[in-house]
Amino acid sequence: MKLRLQDAGDDADDPVLSLVNLIDVFLVIIAALLLAVAKNPLNPFSDEKVTVIRKAGTPEMEVVVKDGRKIEHFKGDGASQSAGRGVKAGTAWRMPDGSLVYVPD
Repeated sequence: MKLRLQDAGDDADDPVLSLVNLIDVFLVIIAALLLAVAKNPLNPFSDEKVTVIRKAGTPEMEVVVKDGRKIEHFKGDGASQSAGRGVKAGTAWRMPDGSLVYVPD
């Protein structure tokens, strides 16, 4: 009886090929995540000075300032809580060329 060898070119049923394709997909996902972290303005590995304003114009506004590795958060009190507490500190004048000049009292 003769034993026939299977055709060596038929790799359609090889389970290792699907595993290799799955690893390729995960490598692409990891590369995309690394790019997203690198593009983030609050990246902990950069020494840039960045200011981010969240929920601008609302009472819950938050300002995040990153200077090197130091990150500070400033939260707004809300317009209703600070209404009427301020004191006039000076006057601002708009000049004909569009610039502003502050004159303290």
